[in-house]
Amino acid sequence: MSKNVNLMIDDLVGTLTDPIIVYPGGWGDSLPEWLKSAITLERLTENMKTAKGEQPTGTDAEACAYLNTASLTTPMDYDWSQIYLYVAGKTYTRWQKSEMPNDIRVESLNSQQTADLNRLKEWLYRRRTTARQESERNERRQQKGGEVDKRKAEQPALFVF
Repeated sequence: MSKNVNLMIDDLVGTLTDPIIVYPGGWGDSLPEWLKSAITLERLTENMKTAKGEQPTGTDAEACAYLNTASLTTPMDYDWSQIYLYVAGKTYTRWQKSEMPNDIRVESLNSQQTADLNRLKEWLYRRRTTARQESERNERRQQKGGEVDKRKAEQPALFVF
């Protein structure tokens, strides 16, 4: 198989198995199940865009999950609050969970906030793909270590002192 096909298969498997990146602090378990499912489905959509030549990135649902757990851990400044309300509104509406109340709905972001959101999505994508690669590396190391142990056990000692 060509390297490109292997990479596409790896990315497809990653959309289903990569971890959901949350803000450190212990709130990752509080994500609702529908948001976890939305992350997987949005990753599949992003994967299709990548197959058409677009730059891979994190999704709105992933950004929503990360910012949700961040907001439970530490206070956010104005810009990040606006970004969170914007991406949460888009995600909740897209997945028909609820409408964002008018008094906190954010319809658009300024250019700096948009750049910050895009940078967060790129970081989330890199973080989850790096976690997948590290997991695969560890798995290969364990397999290799098991093969060495098996070989040692099967190989008779030629000289016993």
